[in-house]
Amino acid sequence: MTNKTPSRPAGLPHAVFLQRVADEPAASPDVRLGQGAFLTLRFVDLLSPDREPPTPDVFRYQWAATERYCAELAGEGTEASHLSGIVRATGEAHTAGDITLVAPALFAYALYLEQESHFEEACDALETMIRIGQERLAVSDRISAWWRLGRVRRLQTDFDLADAAFTEAGRIAADHHDRLSVLLSQVGHCNVLHFRGNLAGAETAWRAVLADAIAERFRMVEAQAEHGLGNILVRRGQAHEGVPHLWRSYELYEDEATQARAMGDLGLALLSLGQVEAAERALQHVLRCRATPELVANAMIELMSCASFRRDRVSFERWRERVFANHHHCAPNMRADYHLKAGIGFARFENLRRAESELALAHDIAVAHDLNEMVFRIERMLGGLTTCGAPEDTESAAVDTAIQTESLREVSASLAALET
Repeated sequence: MTNKTPSRPAGLPHAVFLQRVADEPAASPDVRLGQGAFLTLRFVDLLSPDREPPTPDVFRYQWAATERYCAELAGEGTEASHLSGIVRATGEAHTAGDITLVAPALFAYALYLEQESHFEEACDALETMIRIGQERLAVSDRISAWWRLGRVRRLQTDFDLADAAFTEAGRIAADHHDRLSVLLSQVGHCNVLHFRGNLAGAETAWRAVLADAIAERFRMVEAQAEHGLGNILVRRGQAHEGVPHLWRSYELYEDEATQARAMGDLGLALLSLGQVEAAERALQHVLRCRATPELVANAMIELMSCASFRRDRVSFERWRERVFANHHHCAPNMRADYHLKAGIGFARFENLRRAESELALAHDIAVAHDLNEMVFRIERMLGGLTTCGAPEDTESAAVDTAIQTESLREVSASLAALET
């Protein structure tokens, strides 16, 4: 795929949904849903402008057959509802001769697939929307589809195709004088630079986006730029400079979900500076927000780490038990992080046998899921476990210089005020 309209896939269209057959038992709901998605998107293909229009009888037959199969999936949850909605919207779009009627249903399904980490399938749904709609889609739908496609490709670490998608979203936006969407496409490019590991380039790009967002008074973009810049500075070893940007992003965001994300990152930045009390306040705030389960689990893992840092055995065990109760549902990187920080905690409390056991579990998970950076960290700890009892030597290396900055004192005071 290039930054032009996606071409018709080589081979069997939408075959990615049939991959579930190879991954799950044939009679499982997930396989049946995959087959339903395959049939549904093949039905949507009838609207494609680059194929011979179907006769009314052919369209009615395929509509009825697809609708019947989706009806049999009723009760299988959210995905089944999405598929039924796409079938209904496709029929209405064909009847009314208005392709825009199918776009919202396809876009909603793509968002669902992304949230479920079915990234290839999400790309298929978005590419179908773009290919079927082409110039007939509303400009806002075209921009959103390309932007979302860029995000999903970035999550797949397919950075070249992600950049191409963000570029296309920006081009369409610029052609229609949509400055907000132009800046949002630049946000996409900043994130690609970040995850490619080009931290210097990402910092420069975030600063440029931030300046434009402030000048043009786009609060949402300003919040994202402050957030991105703060995280980049933390990753570059300048957490004392990143903290005020993360706090500013929290102030600028207008919904609890994004505020919780910013607050979680702020807590991690403060913890890296040895500011345990302020970090705990930020992380506790995440728990008070309507945050996603992933953010809540991350916050509790870090609160467990804070407790062991302070040598508070009671709080450490309390947080550890709360995380452990649900950690089997977490992503592999979070499960490995839990066992890693539990291991460090046990080492701090001089229970080296339990520490070694937890670190070994973290290592097994990291190896099984190719979490290479974490593998190296755990191996270093296992190799010198007796030194884990005082990890604050490295965790608070910046305290003497960073803690004295006025901006850090202001953020700490703001967190204290927020708590009360």
